[in-house]
Amino acid sequence: MNSSSFFAKILLFGEYGIIKNSKGISIPFNNYSGSLKIDKSSNENTKLSNKQIKSFYDFLKLKFDKDEFNFKTFKSDIDDGLYFKSSIPLGYGVGSSGALVAAIYDKYFLNKIKREKKIDTENIIVLKNIFSKMESFFHGESSGLDPVNSYLSSPILIKSKNDIETTSIPKQIKNGNKGFFLLDSGVSSNTRMLVNKFLESIKNNEFEQLFQNEFIEFTNLCIEDFLNSKFNSLQKNIKKLSKFTHDNFKDMIPKKFDSIWSKGLNSDDYFLKLCGSGGGGFILGFSSNLAKSQELLKDYNLKVVLTY
Repeated sequence: MNSSSFFAKILLFGEYGIIKNSKGISIPFNNYSGSLKIDKSSNENTKLSNKQIKSFYDFLKLKFDKDEFNFKTFKSDIDDGLYFKSSIPLGYGVGSSGALVAAIYDKYFLNKIKREKKIDTENIIVLKNIFSKMESFFHGESSGLDPVNSYLSSPILIKSKNDIETTSIPKQIKNGNKGFFLLDSGVSSNTRMLVNKFLESIKNNEFEQLFQNEFIEFTNLCIEDFLNSKFNSLQKNIKKLSKFTHDNFKDMIPKKFDSIWSKGLNSDDYFLKLCGSGGGGFILGFSSNLAKSQELLKDYNLKVVLTY
């Protein structure tokens, strides 16, 4: 079976904010990927994936018209052992369900929008709306942005819910000593539960005002600094974002990371932020001295993502 591979993604900035119409920027993360395969073996993981795809198929049949998907071929492939072979860790905030949604769309959606680096905003919004509907199977509510990033395999700049475009990011410097990294919390997260908790919190007018005036403001400034390679200013604004998160999103920070989060803020050696919904999975960090941060955080399976 010929099927394209779809990369994981990292939402550099915009976690929770994009729900309330902040800016966001998401990049492909090609350390992990997944693709559709057919195998009727008795392998337990293969069988579990096939079972999930069968449930997804049933969901899509209820949500979409019969002339939107090639449901006949889709069902035949499921019966033949269709599964998603993926290295993307589940519940880690790097788009495992988004890659699967993109793969299913690519293989079975009729009149699909082509995967192109240069794609206009109108088509991105069409993709986003289709993917939002599809990915709601996994999270209850979805922006659809993870599958967009995975499908297009290009950095995505979210200016608002209805203004999204592909973008370029600053050219990396090989072996540069400032940049972004991931830490492994060792536990998966529950996106649906955490998003629901946030939506409940934001009903509080005082918290919503604080979130709008500070968190979204810091997020937007970080994106502007990053895209314009203003890394000194970026460091200052990421610190503000990191502190706001530490003070106001306690439920989203795994308990064992609370102290190292504080150490980064106090020392200025590195700054941590949520990667996706938080609660587990990966934690995203920024450092202006990656070599030192790698030594300080060597017990947390640090993965360097971007270097400048």
